[in-house]
Amino acid sequence: MTLQFLGAAQTVTGSMHLLSLNGQRILLDCGLFQGHRGEANERNSRFSFDPKSIHAVVLSHAHIDHSGNLPGLVKQGFRGTIYATSATRDLCAIMLPDSAHIQEKDADYLNKRNRNKNRPARTAQPGRPAVTPLYSTEDAALAAGLFRSVDYHMEFEVVKGMTATFYDAGHILGSAVTALTVRENGKAFRLGFTGDLGRPNMPILRDPESLGDMDILISESTYGGKLHDPPQEMKSKLEEALKRAINRGSKVIVPAFSVGRTQDLVYLLHQLWDEGSLPKIPIYVDSPLSVNATEVFKHHPECYDEETRHHLLSHDNPFGFQTMTYIKSVEESKRLNTLTEPCLIIAASGMCEAGRILHHLANNIENPKNLILIVGYQADHTLGKKLVDRWEKVKILGEEYALKAEVVVLNSFSAHADHNDLLQYIGQLNPKRLKEVFLVHGEKVRAEKLATGLKEKGIDRVEIPERGTKVELL
Repeated sequence: MTLQFLGAAQTVTGSMHLLSLNGQRILLDCGLFQGHRGEANERNSRFSFDPKSIHAVVLSHAHIDHSGNLPGLVKQGFRGTIYATSATRDLCAIMLPDSAHIQEKDADYLNKRNRNKNRPARTAQPGRPAVTPLYSTEDAALAAGLFRSVDYHMEFEVVKGMTATFYDAGHILGSAVTALTVRENGKAFRLGFTGDLGRPNMPILRDPESLGDMDILISESTYGGKLHDPPQEMKSKLEEALKRAINRGSKVIVPAFSVGRTQDLVYLLHQLWDEGSLPKIPIYVDSPLSVNATEVFKHHPECYDEETRHHLLSHDNPFGFQTMTYIKSVEESKRLNTLTEPCLIIAASGMCEAGRILHHLANNIENPKNLILIVGYQADHTLGKKLVDRWEKVKILGEEYALKAEVVVLNSFSAHADHNDLLQYIGQLNPKRLKEVFLVHGEKVRAEKLATGLKEKGIDRVEIPERGTKVELL
């Protein structure tokens, strides 16, 4: 059996790893790479293998950097099975068409802008528009039809000679750490894949579950060498930032992933409202995907922790309250930009790379009274990372804007395990059986910090593969 790292190697986006076993090919995740537009288009549109040759995809969770290129895989001929938890399947059923729709709309917008400015069309082929989406909503619908949902803790056959079992990763609804087992000559070889690992004691979701002992582990390393503020500070830090901004009459703009982070925010805002500690301002969730994803959350209480299940007994809807408005139409979204009174607008995408958040930032970023609240990881080269780094000027949809609004980062909201969480999780494995750990889904410096920490705990064989690295496992 061979393993090749094709994405999220020394970076945090585009998760994709290829397993080959007796002529059968399996992908662990098939995510979109996010970053510079040109590099992203190149990476996402070209696979280093024939998609028709893939027998199955084992999907860790629904976030676009892990699932978002499934329609591209299908567009280029994949017709195998996509294995995921039922919550991941339901989220992908709305997220993948939404990703396609956003790409189509952004391409239309950029092409229209270029025409209006009389810029020469940069066509890949005669008659083609300058900017084309990676895939269509039809490709996304076809991908949705290839899903097969599997419950946590239920062993299933991926391909002949390989089985898998999902355990709760505690990262987002339906997220899974995966134990893959290959049985050969009476022996069982076990390969673990964390996908994105969550944190203990976070709202809504259960804590991450152990995989059991492994021979090989592929682990994320997003926050290697970094520690988060405790989850217990999430609510108080949020309250503090909002009160300060509202007292000066701010519009608060929050880029947030439609799945996971938006629901965490709404849940905590609901608690603050119930306690009477939240200023009574209008709150808007401006993302059709967030609205639909929140409905999916309501239908999967099997993923909730005890506290959230208890909350459900005393509240009809923990994701909505009196001042909360969910925005669906483009017209409603545009009207938000005419508001002058204090309000809070939550919109996707979480890294500010596409979607309605771009228009809200463009309309509010140059007002020093306003607040941009960052509650999620921002990959290098994304607009969100430039906001975190407080660039003096940034480009939004091709136009330059001065960053004058206040930027506040709340890292207690992170749904990723931090350095100590990862050490604790990997440290549960039997070091005598664990032959090697491959660190992925992290910038190189983060992976190196985590590798050092693991070696200090006696886990000596730790590798940080480059994109394209291939290793023999069996």
